Amino acid sequence: MSAKIVLYFTAGEHTLYLWSGGGLAHEASFAADEQGLADFRAHLARRRGALAYVLADLAGEDFHEDQIPYLRGGDRQAVIERRLAQRYRDTRLAAALTLGTAAEERRTERLLLASFTNTQQFAPWLDALAESGCRLSGVYSVPLLAPALAARLGARSGRCFVVTANAAGLRQCYVEDGRLRFARLERAAEMAAAGLAAFVRAETLRLAQYLSTLRALPREGPPVQVLVIAPPGQRAAFEQGLVSDARLAFHTLDLAEAARKLGIGRLAPDAGGEQLYLQLAVRRPPREQFARVEDRRSFRIWQLQRGLVAAGAAGLAACLLYALVTWFGFLGVGVRDVRKETAEARSEAMEAAQQYERITAAFPVTQTSSDNLKATVTEFSNIAARTASPEGALMHVSRVLEQFPQIELDAINWSVERAIDVRGAKPAAAPAVPAAPAPGAPGAAPAGELSQIVDVSGRVQATQRSDYRAITEQVQRFAAALSADRSYQILRTQLPFDTTPDATLSGDIGETADRGEAPRFSIVLGRRLK
Repeated sequence: MSAKIVLYFTAGEHTLYLWSGGGLAHEASFAADEQGLADFRAHLARRRGALAYVLADLAGEDFHEDQIPYLRGGDRQAVIERRLAQRYRDTRLAAALTLGTAAEERRTERLLLASFTNTQQFAPWLDALAESGCRLSGVYSVPLLAPALAARLGARSGRCFVVTANAAGLRQCYVEDGRLRFARLERAAEMAAAGLAAFVRAETLRLAQYLSTLRALPREGPPVQVLVIAPPGQRAAFEQGLVSDARLAFHTLDLAEAARKLGIGRLAPDAGGEQLYLQLAVRRPPREQFARVEDRRSFRIWQLQRGLVAAGAAGLAACLLYALVTWFGFLGVGVRDVRKETAEARSEAMEAAQQYERITAAFPVTQTSSDNLKATVTEFSNIAARTASPEGALMHVSRVLEQFPQIELDAINWSVERAIDVRGAKPAAAPAVPAAPAPGAPGAAPAGELSQIVDVSGRVQATQRSDYRAITEQVQRFAAALSADRSYQILRTQLPFDTTPDATLSGDIGETADRGEAPRFSIVLGRRLK
């Protein structure tokens, strides 16, 4: 069985634990510098093939609530990837946690986008794990494990704060109905039990006021439950300093008591609250984590191998059991019973054949010549060939849109029109109109023939509104990508504004800037019906 190692990742020091005998044992500590990384690489040479878990406990963790349409499968994943790319510059360590559907609209899903403000600090350490042959199970953070800890401590529903004194500092996590909503890490210096309890109360009140300002926590209502994990031997001092009021209801647990509720039989010496999260990362890792598919490829292959072995063993056992049951069944059934079953099967087959003949006899007689049938099939094929469907055009726009995360579409209009009508249309206030293709080109359609028309309108996001040329170039690149498929023809491109040297600056930038909206554009595609 593969060994399991857990890397506790903090700003000042990285600690490596070994999972052994149902508990964690401290193995080594590494400084967060080049020398520590070199020592880490040398240490991993003895742990080749181990399952690796990374638990981050950092202050620089970003949380942003967003909403997306209610989707499933690959469409939902594509939209999530697009939102993460718009929110974070580096998406190597980014996750999206579902918060359920929006209360005012059932077809809208709420998401909590999470990542780290500095993801580059993880890169060399993750690369070291991959180079050593370790299988990365996932990169987790303490907040991602807070809902599981709250549930095991009795807070499965409602609003609550989970407060622990970790090696990295005072960790506070806000959980609502079993889902993470917010978290923060506050550096805490060495202080006595009474001082630490007062610090916990002050910081929890500050966090509650901050969440009330963001409207994530209602100002009126019952007191919010606060689960505080006190360090060993300090529960009495915490209970004396943490007095409940109309805003917060404190519940203090000793670290050993919390460990028993989680089923942890052994804690590492001088353990802090982070030990609970480290144990959960190995015992009950959440589905949501930060590592990308590429970083977890070796772990997924290992899982697949184990699944195949287990499936093979289960299949072999099922075959053996079936063989035994069949053998004993044949021993108990006589030859007479077998002949009886055979006669019944033949009788049922004969009845089915007779019923089939009765049904086919009732079919109407169709008398026509083979030429008429051939002409009918040919005409049907011609009609089917000239029948248009928007699916191909929409898939083409979707594939191109994946290359431009800064562009957000407002509407897509699809229609079928005569080619003469399309070329004769004159768009209003169009800064740039590409030339029509030469006759015989793949995208050109002779006059009078039907063409598919796709009108795409949208806006440019994640770009400075005053940078006219950057926005124009972005739309022009998008239009060029749409026409890269030679079967499509750009009929019209309406830019937000015209930036040519011999033209007057025009467009909707002034109006959209006043409303805080992104500049809009419109592109019309045409495709000849074949």
